[in-house]
Amino acid sequence: MNEQTIGGAAFTSFADSVQPLRRAAEFSGEPGCIAEARLLAVRFLQQLEAEWFAALGDRTDSDLLLVVSELVTNAERHSHGPYLLELEGTDRQVTVTVYDSSSSLPRRFARDPGRLGGHGIEIVHTLSDRLTAERVPVGKRVQAFFDLERRRIPV
Repeated sequence: MNEQTIGGAAFTSFADSVQPLRRAAEFSGEPGCIAEARLLAVRFLQQLEAEWFAALGDRTDSDLLLVVSELVTNAERHSHGPYLLELEGTDRQVTVTVYDSSSSLPRRFARDPGRLGGHGIEIVHTLSDRLTAERVPVGKRVQAFFDLERRRIPV
């Protein structure tokens, strides 16, 4: 938090006091969940652009939607039970988080164009600026981070 002291009183900048845009939904794994997750992400990104003036661009927008698809697909495929998708963003960063009930952390395999399947985390790693995975009490959390400032094209 950025604080300034003026005459002995601390002031916090307005930008630091504003909460990021957040959206979350739980999915059961029933048919159509991946499409619902993508729709939630599309609406989230539209709202982020409208309210936060986030400069996403077509490429970042597409990258984010593909990451949502891959992480939700992995959660659906590898967990036993519902999974949670959380989206959080500002004009500077977007975080895609998926919680699921499996405690097995995702594995990133070496590149192999001939391998069938197993490319999801490789894709997410390539498209996002940072990727983390950790065990939590009820399974695992996988987070993909997008640095919007780094992705902006110089004018």
